[in-house]
Amino acid sequence: MSDRTDAAPAPAPAAPSAGPVRQTVARPAPCPSAPRPLGEHRRWPRSFADRLTTPLPGVRAFARLAREGAFRPGPEGLRGIPDLPYEPGPMPAAAAGAVSVTWAGHASWVLRTGGLTVLTDPVWSRRILGTPSRMTPVGVRWEDLPPVDAVVISHNHYDHLDAPTLRRLPRDTALFAPAGLAGWFRRRGFTRVTDLDWWESAELGGVRFEFVPAHHWSKRSLTDTCRSLWGGWILTDTLSPVPRKVYFAGDTGYGRWFREIGRRHPGIDLALLPVGAYAPRWWLGDVHADPEEAVQACLDLGARRMAPMHWGAFVLSAEPVMEPLHRTRAAWSRSGLPREDLWDLPVGASRTLPSPDTA
Repeated sequence: MSDRTDAAPAPAPAAPSAGPVRQTVARPAPCPSAPRPLGEHRRWPRSFADRLTTPLPGVRAFARLAREGAFRPGPEGLRGIPDLPYEPGPMPAAAAGAVSVTWAGHASWVLRTGGLTVLTDPVWSRRILGTPSRMTPVGVRWEDLPPVDAVVISHNHYDHLDAPTLRRLPRDTALFAPAGLAGWFRRRGFTRVTDLDWWESAELGGVRFEFVPAHHWSKRSLTDTCRSLWGGWILTDTLSPVPRKVYFAGDTGYGRWFREIGRRHPGIDLALLPVGAYAPRWWLGDVHADPEEAVQACLDLGARRMAPMHWGAFVLSAEPVMEPLHRTRAAWSRSGLPREDLWDLPVGASRTLPSPDTA
């Protein structure tokens, strides 16, 4: 199956092997489309299966997975749980023109930009469907959060769209979701829901929220496979003298979309990229990047900094629990990029990108 896009994509790069090589793209970035109205009610196709990068696994693949039993790490891989980095601390104060991120765990971040507090794929539950309890607690207590202005959702899998967490939010919270998912929120009483197609955007308080492609899929029940879209988000502080851009990848495999996102959005300041839930590769390689691929994705994007995520919270796959961090650090070192630009935060920790006026 093929992806559908508004512009011809760059050729698919080969998966990295010996080490990442920075990509350069000569084509100019296209002009962004006008923002969509907030809270717009729209009609979408019944299925987004035509957007799949690769076909979904069939019966034979499920049978092989069951036969091999490669669902979870073995005892040796689980011994690293006490070493998982967990250092909760106070969140930095919001400052004009600055960007701060606090890793709550998995793909959940508290992102402060353009005067807004934004949650990404918020999962504050102790466990999610089909998994053991969290290996590390949530890095930020819910009662310690500042007022939440907006939430972005990457797709509807249970480790990214958590109904018990969302029930804690005021029903007038601004929600930004993939195409076809707005009805899920409206049925639960949310009144400010904006669902977008790839490359579409909406604006709130001077921050532009653009939905961008990912190599993934969607499913929440036995009957809704690919009924809603999946992707990541570019958040741009449009009011700063030098607009700050943060890319939240959500959940994705490695592929051609990273170079296209980087072409359309040059100068990404920080890329929040998944590095975990990748083993076995024959099963998860198309939809979950491994650490080396995540570093290559950062290079393809042309992002100035990378923060790893999607590891250290839930046991979702078979790699040893500490391996994503070790492999990410090793791949970053081989890339030759500055060590300070890898924001490998412990769960609960924060980092701030100062305003250009004070940096």
